[in-house]
Amino acid sequence: MSCQCQCNAGNEPEIYTFIDQIVERYKGQAGSLIPVLHQTQQALGYLPENVQAYIAEKLGIPLSEVYGVVSFYTLFSTVPKGKYKISVCLGTACYVKGAGDILAEFEKQLKIKVGETTEDGMFTLEACRCLGACGLAPVLTVNDNVHGRLTVQDVADIVKKYVESK
Repeated sequence: MSCQCQCNAGNEPEIYTFIDQIVERYKGQAGSLIPVLHQTQQALGYLPENVQAYIAEKLGIPLSEVYGVVSFYTLFSTVPKGKYKISVCLGTACYVKGAGDILAEFEKQLKIKVGETTEDGMFTLEACRCLGACGLAPVLTVNDNVHGRLTVQDVADIVKKYVESK
């Protein structure tokens, strides 16, 4: 595993102080790893290798255990994500109503593939299996905003909306 960036160069002492505060809240509690990882990722946006190693050290557990949790749960990321995370549902209801074509159009418009982030750091494109909004199929989320009953033609407008709101 390797860090894909120069993560927070110059801010590492501040980051480590922040992590120390999180670890202190959960000290001695069973199952503390996931909440520590979650709160750290909320603050940093992702969990680079150096941060995982620091958390392992502070919790007194092997780095392999931390990495195992980070790599198992899709919630966690080891690379920076875009300001706007687009998650296109590919569950059955959405897929049969054209979600695959919508996803392909996002790839075309943003010039990235699923799992990638645009060069400007604005968008990350992801596919997911179900957003629990089958009645709105096909559906996607941009961060916490749900967009439903979509067509391929809606993609350009969605991208434009978020580009203009930066």
